[in-house]
Amino acid sequence: MTSLSRRSLLRGSVAAAGLLSLAACRSAAESGDGAAASAGPRRGGTLSLATTIDYTPSLLFAQSANTLVQRLVFNTLTRYDDQLRPQPELATSWQPAADGRSITFKLRDDVLFHDGRKFTADDVIFAVKNLQNPVRSAQLRSTAATVTEFRKNGDHELTLELAHPVSNLFDLFEFMIITDSATVEDAVAGKQLIGTGPFRYGKRTPGSSITFTRNEKYWNPGRPYLDGVEIRVIPQADSLVSSLKTGQSHLSYHVPGKDLAGLKGSGQFQLRPYDTGSGAYYIGVNVSAEQVKDKRVRQAISWAVDRERLVQQALGGYGLPSAAPWPKSSPAYSDANATHYRHDPAKARELLKEAGVSGLTLPFAHSNTPDGTAIAQILQHDLKQVGIETELQPTDSPTMQKQLISQTMPALWTLSHGFAQLHPATLAVSAYPFNEAKNSSHFSSPGYTDIVQRAWKRPDSDSAEAKALYQQVTDTLLDEAFVIDLAIGGQIEVAGTKVHGATLNKFNYLNLDDAYLTV
Repeated sequence: MTSLSRRSLLRGSVAAAGLLSLAACRSAAESGDGAAASAGPRRGGTLSLATTIDYTPSLLFAQSANTLVQRLVFNTLTRYDDQLRPQPELATSWQPAADGRSITFKLRDDVLFHDGRKFTADDVIFAVKNLQNPVRSAQLRSTAATVTEFRKNGDHELTLELAHPVSNLFDLFEFMIITDSATVEDAVAGKQLIGTGPFRYGKRTPGSSITFTRNEKYWNPGRPYLDGVEIRVIPQADSLVSSLKTGQSHLSYHVPGKDLAGLKGSGQFQLRPYDTGSGAYYIGVNVSAEQVKDKRVRQAISWAVDRERLVQQALGGYGLPSAAPWPKSSPAYSDANATHYRHDPAKARELLKEAGVSGLTLPFAHSNTPDGTAIAQILQHDLKQVGIETELQPTDSPTMQKQLISQTMPALWTLSHGFAQLHPATLAVSAYPFNEAKNSSHFSSPGYTDIVQRAWKRPDSDSAEAKALYQQVTDTLLDEAFVIDLAIGGQIEVAGTKVHGATLNKFNYLNLDDAYLTV
């Protein structure tokens, strides 16, 4: 999309009615809900969703492994469709300034918080300031921080003044949940959640479950269809799969790759791969560790790994082997970047020899989830073939997230990252592994900072000039190899045949506005 067409799109006054169902952002390669859905939505029932990872209240405002709660309880200003075109949610229309230095929103006037209080422009102001607070560890804090002034015109019109144009402003509005200012500290402490969303917070049993009930005063007419939602925490992969097979759980986004083919072949489940690229798998390298300071060692690691095998064996064949972070939908994607590093153990050994490295043993942290463990074991094998021994350190997901934020990772770790599925500059100013100002790898470079800042401060994201900057960002990532991308994959939705209408947004927030269960 040209910057002109993008501006025309953003300036359009878009009515919310009739667009809400289109705005739900699911990019599923397989979407047939089956004949059971032909009778139309059915009201009632409680959806049971199984996950391997417990909800962590302190990470409510960060993109993390537990993003199932955000869109159940809260709303955002806007939400993307599958082409990254913003659609209305709590904002009904918007008007950016021609110079990209401000944007004016008109807001819904029929929205109530769960405690009965009316939603107003003040709540948007609080949401922006909340993400500007470094305590929240929000990856899009730098984008929120570009908002320097707020001008209200009544309770339901608001202008945001920006310090400079940014190419990813609507990424912020997709990410930023609108929370209740009076209870926000209770929210991050796990005591209560009050929002404007389709479900009200019920009860949480840490390590076991969290429940939600229908918001009877939801602003979206007739929604939600479900009476409630239960998120069940089942850390053991076999137990999670069993709960799906027996019908105790209706839906999961955390089925290990090795089990996907069997579930698909059973005829009892619908598998829907999201092609948003929101779950890219990578090796992170702490460049402050003496053994990996030489970029030739890091490049050797990238040549050593067999990305094709990893996708087939650990991810069940769902994913794109890639040495670069970008999904095919990104303006930063190219085949040449994706295949820059191939599986070449001889090349890896040659680079290690050039660097004067032998007998290398490195600590290697990984998530203790089934997929995390499978990926780490495959990578451990590949690295051993070129003479790099690793000591695996299985770690729970909340701890790894805190280590990412605090930059206390060991020499190597493997996780998944998001943010490449959005406007490309967002990755390098927001994601903990890539952030040009302060990243988990302790990598810094004036050149990297310069190109990232120039890409970010553009008013457009898809012009020839912008794409040239993205290529420079990618060149730096591939050369310096402080983040070694392995495969691009999205979430895989595994749903029983009774489940219809569940969607994820670009940040994997679960949207159940239109979800329902058939008998």
